[in-house]
Parts: sequence; structure tokens; C-alpha cells
Amino acid sequence: MRLGFSPFTTGLDYRTAFELAAELGLFLEIAYDQHEADPRLPGAKELAEMGRSAGVGFTVHLPFVDWNLASLVPSVWRLSLERTQKALEFAGQIGAYCGVLHTGSVPLRHPEALTQAHRLLEQALRALEPTVPLALENLGLDKNDLLETPAELVRLLQAHPQHSFCLDVGHALVQLGPEGPKTYHQLLQDRLIHWHLHDNRGASDEHLPCGEGEVDWAWVRQVLKGFGGTVALEVTGGVEGVRRSVALLRQA
Repeated sequence: MRLGFSPFTTGLDYRTAFELAAELGLFLEIAYDQHEADPRLPGAKELAEMGRSAGVGFTVHLPFVDWNLASLVPSVWRLSLERTQKALEFAGQIGAYCGVLHTGSVPLRHPEALTQAHRLLEQALRALEPTVPLALENLGLDKNDLLETPAELVRLLQAHPQHSFCLDVGHALVQLGPEGPKTYHQLLQDRLIHWHLHDNRGASDEHLPCGEGEVDWAWVRQVLKGFGGTVALEVTGGVEGVRRSVALLRQA
């Protein structure tokens, strides 16, 4: 298992994030949206060199801000697809272990709109040309999220065997309660290549440091023992939030 964290969620600049990652033996999960929005951030070539110098690897969170691969608006859908492909190319250029993808939203909850949104998402998943393994993340946090149940994500991944799964334990807790992470794991463990770890108290997506909410961390540690993929902390709390979370996960 490779363990890392998201500088974006943690609120750390790259200098601090690289220093902390090198010290603790972690990788960094890069938020591609940040690099689109802020030209001052390093490009792919520079970021890759920073990683080599520090001995720090990467995963990439693909776009999710002002983005929707299930959009019923053709121009929005095309732009979202274009941005996702560019992000995948960026991920390949920095040697990322994988890229994490959301599954879109549909504010118009009409049956015909939902059917068309599913078609558009599937069309996008067929059209993408990943340069790194692509992991679809469970959401179910908002009434507008396209996928409302674990079964829908199972069917989507069955239809697209070229892609994999990212289990977000915080999202699963909010969506389904304390058994939510276990439900997703049971259904999709054979497709699981990446985890997002953070905590909450069950009502909202708080991204607390691990151990400060209601996630069953004893269960998480147990199932991670035999996991060979990547695990990214998406916690708030700055440097100490990362340190506390890493310490909890590395308990014997």
C-alpha cells in the first residue's frame, strides 16, 4: 500500500507539502483544478522534477469544479470531456499512479433527463483515453448526484471494465451511514485500486482528520493490510491533520 495526502484539502503549499511527504514517506494527490485555475503553479514537467528530487510520487484528482460529464448541455459536456482528457495527459506526464474521477450530476431529476445523463456519462467513459489507471469515485452526497446507489456504480463499472474504483470512506458514511464504507468495499473490492480517507460525523462531508468522526478506523486498518494500491488522505487540519491521520493508520 502506498499512502499519500491531498495538499489541496489540507491547505498546504507545495513546498510544505513536499517536505512533509518526503519526511513521512507519502505521495501527493494533485488537484488538477488548481493547476487549471492558477498559472503560478508548476507545470507537469516541473512538478515531475520536484517529485523526483524529493522522492515523492503522485496521484491526480481529475477536474470536478465547474465540470460535469453527465451534463445535458452539449457545450458543457464537451468542455468537461476535454478538460478530463487534458488532466489525464497531465497525470501521465507526472507519472501518477492513478487518476480519480467523479461521475457527474443532474439537477433536473426527470426520468428522461436521468436516462440521457447516464448515456452521456457512459459515452464520455468510452471516449476517454487514460494515460494512467482511472478510478471512479463514489459520491451520493447531494440530491443532484447522478448515481444515487452503490448498485448504480457497480453496473457502471461492469459496463466499463477498463476502469477501476476509488472508495471514499467519508462519502460512503454520509450517504449510507456507518456500514456505508463496508457496503461499497464488499461490492467493489475486486475493482478497488485507490482510497480516499477522511472523517466526518455522518451528516456532512467535513473532511476531518482520521479519528475525529464516526468512520470505523479499526475496520479500515484491517482491510488495508492486504491492499496493494494507493490511499490518499483528504483531511483538513494542515500539517498536524496529516500527521495525526498517518499515525492512526500506521498503528499496529
